[in-house]
Amino acid sequence: MDSAQEDASSTDVFLVTANVGSLFEDPERLLQLWLSEFLAKIARAQPRFLALHLQEVGGKTYEKSMEYVQEFIRCLCDAPEMGDFTCVHIFMDEDFKSAEHFTALGSLYFVHKDVDSLKIWNFLTHSWEESLQDIKDKHIYSGNIETIATKEKSKFPQHFFPECKWSRKGFMRTRWEINGTVIDLVNIHLFHDASNLAACENFPSVYCKTRRRALVHTIERFHLDEQNGTVPFFLFGDFNFRCDTEGVVKELTENLTPHRVQNVKNENDKIHYRNSTGNNVLTVGKKEFSHADHQLKFKEDWLKKFDRELEPLKDVLVEYPIKFVPSYPFEEDPEMPTDYMSTRCPAWCDRILMSPQVNEIIQGDDWTYGMIGEAVCMGDHKALRIPQLSRSYRRAWRTW
Repeated sequence: MDSAQEDASSTDVFLVTANVGSLFEDPERLLQLWLSEFLAKIARAQPRFLALHLQEVGGKTYEKSMEYVQEFIRCLCDAPEMGDFTCVHIFMDEDFKSAEHFTALGSLYFVHKDVDSLKIWNFLTHSWEESLQDIKDKHIYSGNIETIATKEKSKFPQHFFPECKWSRKGFMRTRWEINGTVIDLVNIHLFHDASNLAACENFPSVYCKTRRRALVHTIERFHLDEQNGTVPFFLFGDFNFRCDTEGVVKELTENLTPHRVQNVKNENDKIHYRNSTGNNVLTVGKKEFSHADHQLKFKEDWLKKFDRELEPLKDVLVEYPIKFVPSYPFEEDPEMPTDYMSTRCPAWCDRILMSPQVNEIIQGDDWTYGMIGEAVCMGDHKALRIPQLSRSYRRAWRTW
């Protein structure tokens, strides 16, 4: 192991994660809105390295949305705001016919022409792709990308899935050397809560435990990867982290009376929590979570104390302070861009996390952790970003 000397170069990095599934289910109304808001952020920030991690590319009916995915990529790459990004590497996992491999993840990287030194890692040869000219070009990999060696992609094992249905959940990793600094950028999509009723039985819920298991599995995989070595990493995507639903319900119903409404098929069971005058204040069902003051209550500071899924991993994953409202589930209606759907307890599903070693390669506190499209419909998830992450990089420790 050796450490390279510090250098004084400055590289502004812009990291973005977005679950875009709903965009492709209503492309005529939502795609251009999303692109316009995203490109406006890029124009203002003017980063030198842009990493965009997408989940649920193509939506739930991917076979019908293929054309929209290609149009999305074309519009993004051809936008005037992206004109100075002369190096493009795009990895779109689109082979929906492969149950064993399909994750619907898209990892898109754009490098500004002013970046002096750039390398991308080859996970097959366990070495850098050395040809700068070849790297600094447009590389769009789509369809079946299993053999593309400049990314590592894995779907979580089937026995990890809480409902036994092998859905699109996994991770995709790339490694970069940017002006002398080495980092891994990992796109991840974890499991959702299938039932609010099950989620509020206890904490950690069965879904929380499954997410934690998959997250630990991923981190351990990197840590034990002797062939590729270990470097500082950013892990950003849709973690599907939920609030401690049991704790949230107790907080909201302290002086309320529960009334259970049962359905013969148990599909529409609900619990109504009523006040002393008999009015419903909170209703919890399998796919319903509705409060009488739904649009204001979950944007208040009290909810943050129930964001607890990361607590057991605080020594291996760090995060900048969250100072924004929950990123999910927003209405998918352009007329209601700041309203939450009454299907789930709002939560900070979309995150940008990092290994503690990242602190060794970042100098200064010039960062912002927040949403894109606070006042614009971006689908049911709001995109998250850290713009201007680092104004002064140090070279990373090299462990391979």
